[in-house]
Amino acid sequence: MWLQRQLTLKARSRGFHLVTEEILAQLPEVAELQVGLLHLWLQHTSASLTINENADPLVRSDFEAFFRRLVPENQSYYQHTYEGADDLPAHVKASILGMGCSVPISQGRLALGTWQGIYLGEHREQGGRRRLLVTLQGE
Repeated sequence: MWLQRQLTLKARSRGFHLVTEEILAQLPEVAELQVGLLHLWLQHTSASLTINENADPLVRSDFEAFFRRLVPENQSYYQHTYEGADDLPAHVKASILGMGCSVPISQGRLALGTWQGIYLGEHREQGGRRRLLVTLQGE
């Protein structure tokens, strides 16, 4: 099976958000595969995807605190600030973390580790709904 579809994630506030279940709710075909691969591509330049801790929400808030410090807003050397103080920092954070990830599928389930989940890194105060292009392959 090969399938490619655009999914939409609901709008979220700035921060790191677990989106594993929201993605799976829009991809019932995953359950049909014994072995496969799910590739996720975020079609935006001011948000990111990554895989990390799914149990303790403090990890997500610590990520946000770290990235705010790593790429601070309102720096005098920023030129790309057309959409506000979070504009360029959002692009930098997205480039650091990336816009895509792949997850193996085994026996109809994502083969994530016990403590792993898919994060959307929303790097804008008002990023809006986010589009994912997903490619599912397997048998």
